[in-house]
Amino acid sequence: MIVRDENQLKGTDRAVSDADWTSVRMLLADDNMGFSFHITYLKAGSEHTFHYKNHFESVYCMSGKGSITDLATGETHEIKPGVMYALDQHDKHTLRAEEELVMACCFNPPVTGKEVHREDGSYAAPDEAA
Repeated sequence: MIVRDENQLKGTDRAVSDADWTSVRMLLADDNMGFSFHITYLKAGSEHTFHYKNHFESVYCMSGKGSITDLATGETHEIKPGVMYALDQHDKHTLRAEEELVMACCFNPPVTGKEVHREDGSYAAPDEAA
């Protein structure tokens, strides 16, 4: 059984940040669960374009308000507590945080925790160097 406290992971190598977001990686590839699980905080007023070409992601909004736009279709959806989205087609998207968003995220295949977003908004495939 794996039991982790998010508060104890903040400030460790499992908490990855940039200027506009922080992601606390509760489960990573080396936990051998087949997915990774993160709690991600997106700063109010921030905008992020991602394109996870090598991963599937599902995201559940725990708090805050924002929107997500599918860049292939232009369709925009409201993000608020209780809303989940799944990037089942490796969808390139823009996520906007009107208020601070707190999101629970799962990635398949799981991330290792060492990934960085590449210029195109993706993470490297698990068999590629990050």
